[in-house]
Amino acid sequence: MSAADGPAGIADDGPTGAPAGGAAADGAAPRTGMIWAQARGGVIGTAGTMPWHLPEDLKHFKRTTSGAPVVMGRRTWDSFPPRFRPLPGRTNIVVTRNDSFAADGALRASSLDEGLELARADLARRAADSAGESTEGSAPEAGDVVWVIGGGHVYAEAMAQADLLVVTEIDLEVDGDTHAPAIPEDFTQVEADPAGGWHEAASGLRYRVLTYSR
Repeated sequence: MSAADGPAGIADDGPTGAPAGGAAADGAAPRTGMIWAQARGGVIGTAGTMPWHLPEDLKHFKRTTSGAPVVMGRRTWDSFPPRFRPLPGRTNIVVTRNDSFAADGALRASSLDEGLELARADLARRAADSAGESTEGSAPEAGDVVWVIGGGHVYAEAMAQADLLVVTEIDLEVDGDTHAPAIPEDFTQVEADPAGGWHEAASGLRYRVLTYSR
C-alpha cells in the first residue's frame, strides 16, 4: 500500500486509473495484486507513517481495492486510525504470528500463504453467493483481485506470488526507513496514468500511477 508498514486508502473514492477490485472477465482465477505509493528512491514510509500528504492517492487506493479482500501485516493494521479499522467495504486479513491477536472486523492469518488462502476463499464464497442471486441465464462474475497492501516485509514476501502491481510514483525526495521491493524483470508496464508526464495534486505534489503485469 502507500505507507511504510502502514498504508493509506481510507478516503473517498476518486479518479486515477488502475484496475478496480471488481471481478475479472471470463471467470479467470483470482489475481494477486500489490498496491503502494513511493517517493523517489522507492521510499514508502518512515516510522510507520507516510512522509507525504496526497489525498488523491488515498482516493485512488480506496477506489482500486473496494469490494476486494486486502491482506496486510500487523503493523499496517495498527497504523490505521481506529475509526478506519477495518477498512470499509473490504475483507480485512491481518498476517501475524501472535496467536492472541483479535480485532473486530479482521481475520487473522498466521502466515502470508494462509492470508492469501483466506482471501481467495472469501472471493469464492462471494462468487457462490452471487451465483445464487443471479437471474436465470446470467452468469456471475468471478476472479477478483486479492490485494496485498503492506507493509514492507509483506510486500517483499508476496512479490513471488504477485501478478499485478499498481504503483503510485510521487515526485518527492524524502527520507524513509521502509522501501518498496524491486520490481522483477518479468513484470511489464501495461498502463500509465497519465499516459505521459505527471498529475499535479492540489498540494502541488506531482504523481503518476503505473500498472505492471506478468
